[in-house]
Amino acid sequence: VLKKIQEMGAELTESHDGVRIRRSGPLKAVEIKTLPYPGFPTDLQAQMMALMSVAEGVSVISETIFEGRFLHVPELHRMGASIEIDGPHAVVKGVPLLTGAPVMASDLRASAGLVLAGLAADGETTVSRVYHLDRGYERLEEKFQALGAKIERVREVS
Repeated sequence: VLKKIQEMGAELTESHDGVRIRRSGPLKAVEIKTLPYPGFPTDLQAQMMALMSVAEGVSVISETIFEGRFLHVPELHRMGASIEIDGPHAVVKGVPLLTGAPVMASDLRASAGLVLAGLAADGETTVSRVYHLDRGYERLEEKFQALGAKIERVREVS
């Protein structure tokens, strides 16, 4: 995963307590193929798609592990992402900027990808059905706030 982020143009600095990621210019398109360990994890495909959505050029994701793992794509479209699905492949044409929009999470991985897209977007994004996040990420909004993100959990109105 870190090699792909470097391939996109980010600089990584590893330390004893984590990894610092810096970007000095535009992100570049990459291709990924989900594979069993030690390959690219299918569980990070939605998050990587959010990143690819704002990278320059055309990225491709080949999902080889699970069918139907692109349920988050229509929600990314609502934010202005340009993504086409062709069977197990997603072709992601990077856009300069995503736009905040109300979106709905379908599962844990999709919700994480939508939160990341919302943080990168211009304007406000509301992710509904965020309870999916709680199954895999503890206090996620607090962790993003510690990094300087403007993010808060709000009650859903039914």
